[in-house]
Amino acid sequence: MYTPKSFELNDVSEAVAFMKQYSFATLINISGNIPEATHLPFLIKQQGEQVTLSSHLAKANPQAEYIANGTSLVIFTEPHAYISPAHYEKELNVPTWNYIAIHAYGEATVITDEAEQLQALEEMIGSYDMAYLKQWAGLPLDYKLKMCKGIVVFDIKISDLQGKKKLSQNRTSTDRDAIIKAFSQSPDFNEQVIGGYMQAEVHK
Repeated sequence: MYTPKSFELNDVSEAVAFMKQYSFATLINISGNIPEATHLPFLIKQQGEQVTLSSHLAKANPQAEYIANGTSLVIFTEPHAYISPAHYEKELNVPTWNYIAIHAYGEATVITDEAEQLQALEEMIGSYDMAYLKQWAGLPLDYKLKMCKGIVVFDIKISDLQGKKKLSQNRTSTDRDAIIKAFSQSPDFNEQVIGGYMQAEVHK
């Protein structure tokens, strides 16, 4: 990912926190020199320096056939906002866009053990819908195993984590403050969120 130095996000804990906040991501693999993508919810786990992403694909999804071949790329990104030159102090400026993105690269391992598959599903349910976990626990085991046969469960151990936060760090404090003020009063949710990230960056 092209990342000028002023926009680098190098803190692993900060990147992990962002991925957990915006955990519906895009999984990309290459098949026959053609990139294929699937949009999936992920569980993000960190043990020391190792970050692992867990999810599952429908077995009918062609991408499931080659997810374990080569490197996977998972892209996490969500809040973004157009930056109008109207916010800038000087007239000689052009529009841009502020956003945060994390690119996570790693090798995928397909989980074939039924007990581990069920555990992965329970962890996913517990993360996204704790209220449903009790209902899931009461479902017949043969039903759960039947569901498992229709999916491919996998883990990706991340070997390269690239982060970018483009939050007007290259602008003057006057320009940044003007954007933050405008976004804090904006009815647009994305602008409010980006404004909050910008404000946090200023106070680092």
